[in-house]
Amino acid sequence: MKKKIRLGILFGGRSAEHEVSLQSAKNIVEAIDTDKYDIVLIGIDKHGRWLLPQSSKFLIGTTNPRLLKLNRAGPGVTLSPKAHSADLVSLPDHRPLETVDVIFPVLHGPYGEDGTVQGLLKLTNIPYVGSDVLGSALGMDKDIQKRLLHEAGIPTAAFRILKRSANSMKDVNRIIKRLGGFPVFIKPANLGSSVGINKVKTKKQLAAAIKEAFLFDNKVIVEEMIEGREIECSVLGNEKPIASVPGEVIPHHEFYSYEAKYIDENGALLQIPADVPFRMKKKIQRLSIRTFQTLCCEGMARVDLFLKKNGQVLINEINTIPGFTNISMYPKLWEASGIPVKKLIDRLIGLAIERHERDQRLKISYR
Repeated sequence: MKKKIRLGILFGGRSAEHEVSLQSAKNIVEAIDTDKYDIVLIGIDKHGRWLLPQSSKFLIGTTNPRLLKLNRAGPGVTLSPKAHSADLVSLPDHRPLETVDVIFPVLHGPYGEDGTVQGLLKLTNIPYVGSDVLGSALGMDKDIQKRLLHEAGIPTAAFRILKRSANSMKDVNRIIKRLGGFPVFIKPANLGSSVGINKVKTKKQLAAAIKEAFLFDNKVIVEEMIEGREIECSVLGNEKPIASVPGEVIPHHEFYSYEAKYIDENGALLQIPADVPFRMKKKIQRLSIRTFQTLCCEGMARVDLFLKKNGQVLINEINTIPGFTNISMYPKLWEASGIPVKKLIDRLIGLAIERHERDQRLKISYR
């Protein structure tokens, strides 16, 4: 009998998307093939402390997404590298508690999706699911991401950046005029799940929206509003990525907000596959793969796009650790494309191991 892979699921994190991560981890644990994988749950609380919670009760308040919390009763741990795996050792006595062969980071937002954890795992020399350090960092920072897409000739919405040190209302008003006037979207540059995002229709709403965005980041995006359909496409692979069928998000709220995504079960209609002609479907898939490759992504990503009435397709953003909640588009799109969740998780772990083995063949000595 083939030995089971010991899979560490890393979730929670120091991010405003902490609760989304808990929902994603819960669904991955429920979907994973336990005949092939032994699961080791590694929770990160909002203070950045790594814990080994009880597998039978690693979450609290599972019946209500507003009350969902990490069970912090487990021992504190840290990663200790070994030859072909890593130990989770207890703090402060450094006693080995668990061994993991591969890590699946189910962390959304800063300190998890932005390259920080990926750098730690790379130093530990353990395979991990998803993009490498660079792809993760580019996927998180929407300012740099959009600049690179523009350089590659990939269309995006017009935007400007506000920095905490220089954001006078005079400058903001000048920016909005250049973007064509109201409405505009104000959002943190390094966050996802629609946290801190506001659709601003008048000058009166502007100061409060900017203030809220700066609560979550030191860099804020002011972006033109695009009139168009909200399309999403999932990408899977390393050197030769493939794209899923596109899906459409039809929000029942003002826009596809955090509330619509994760709290209100009727917050949006997900139309999978999207009702688009065959040529448009292929165009969306090609553009999604180009975006994935331009931003040096590997493993997985969800690409969010706008489809305008005139047929123009613009990239909104990429998410390198997309949601795996029970209403998330990434797994739903692959299911509609013929890859169910259990098989999808298996593919993602396989891609992590494949990349790690590829990187191990690189020389580390020069003679």
